[in-house]
Amino acid sequence: CHCCASKFPPNKSSFSTVIPYEGGKKASTDGRVSDRTESQWIVDALDQYEDALIRYAVWILRDQELAREVVQETFLRLCGEEPSKVSGYLAQWLFTVCRNLAFDTRKREGRMTPLEDTDIGVDSNLEQKEAVGEIFRLVENLPKNQREVVYLKFQCDLSYKEISDVTKLSVGNVGLLLHTALKAIRKRVLSEPARRVQ
Repeated sequence: CHCCASKFPPNKSSFSTVIPYEGGKKASTDGRVSDRTESQWIVDALDQYEDALIRYAVWILRDQELAREVVQETFLRLCGEEPSKVSGYLAQWLFTVCRNLAFDTRKREGRMTPLEDTDIGVDSNLEQKEAVGEIFRLVENLPKNQREVVYLKFQCDLSYKEISDVTKLSVGNVGLLLHTALKAIRKRVLSEPARRVQ
């Protein structure tokens, strides 16, 4: 891919608009992108994953601008990859690169606050449902590894296999962490006194 940094101006609210699509053939039915213009597969990746990656980076860094820089760098690195090399595990590749860059940035910026002490950012769409918002606030009390798999599963919509590849945990371990986390959340929800009604 011949995408370059000039196509990603800094502090752009959405990177999707800066890579022009100049037409070209559609992908073949077997999913290959060789007949498309070189940048279209990047545009598709941006459309599908940009928002979730920014939320994930913000959660790690607690800084919107740094998070956008990390996601920008993630997609710039994707431009240097052959589509065939990431085909079939694009989500895992993006979230792994984003995660590594975010942790590197946090070290470089001296932001050593452990993840246990940071909040999970609740998506604004979820906030519309008060019950769901309360559940996500309960997630803040979970251990770091449980919080991360819950976040990747329910905020970023990754599969168990994708979460496993991103976090380097086994699929079984991911499932166990999710089960334990959801069981703890359910227990807290049921044990909390009913404050509403009346």
